[in-house]
Amino acid sequence: MSFTDIFKSSFLENVTSVSLLDMALALVLAFGVGLFIFFIYKKTYAGVMYSSSFGVTLIALTMITTLVILAVTSNVVLSLGMVGALSIVRFRTAIKEPMDIAFLFWAIAVGIVLAAGLIPLAVFGSVVIGIILLVFANRKDSSNPYIVVLSCEGSESEKAATEYLGQNTKKCTVKSKTARKGSVELNVEVRLKDDNTDFINALADLPGVQNAVLVSYNGDYMG
Repeated sequence: MSFTDIFKSSFLENVTSVSLLDMALALVLAFGVGLFIFFIYKKTYAGVMYSSSFGVTLIALTMITTLVILAVTSNVVLSLGMVGALSIVRFRTAIKEPMDIAFLFWAIAVGIVLAAGLIPLAVFGSVVIGIILLVFANRKDSSNPYIVVLSCEGSESEKAATEYLGQNTKKCTVKSKTARKGSVELNVEVRLKDDNTDFINALADLPGVQNAVLVSYNGDYMG
């Protein structure tokens, strides 16, 4: 092997395997579609605490996936090595919202499809998915669930409070009950008849009711 053979590497040959136009077009489209995914995520988010960093992650994930697939499609040998390298990557971050998983897969899928050159499929498919998510994710039930946290002095005040809730709400279901000496704590799921929450004030004024707290939640209860 001569000195010049050392520099005859396939590394330099791979520099032109993907044209600058293809790279620029794929990354710009990935940024645009990723921005659309971020917009849909922001509009359909229904969790407790919105994280703007996760929305930025969706944009970055779309572009990174496009970058990786562009490299894979340009070289078969590189694709085999990259599969082995990526197989050792492990992510330990817990996904709290089920819809976040759908958005992550959406961003990855768009990156793959764009890098494969199927631009109409990526754009049209993202628009259809976005419309479906806007329609169904923003669809609210007319009777949104609430949790009423009650602290009562005894069984008599507890009975009076639950009867009052049953008369002034559409639905009333006891989720949990904690009894201590001299006090009873109830977690009651209620569905309001209308948007008026003044009944909670009257509930707190009932004899034997120490305090009453009204909390909105998404209907998932962990007892």
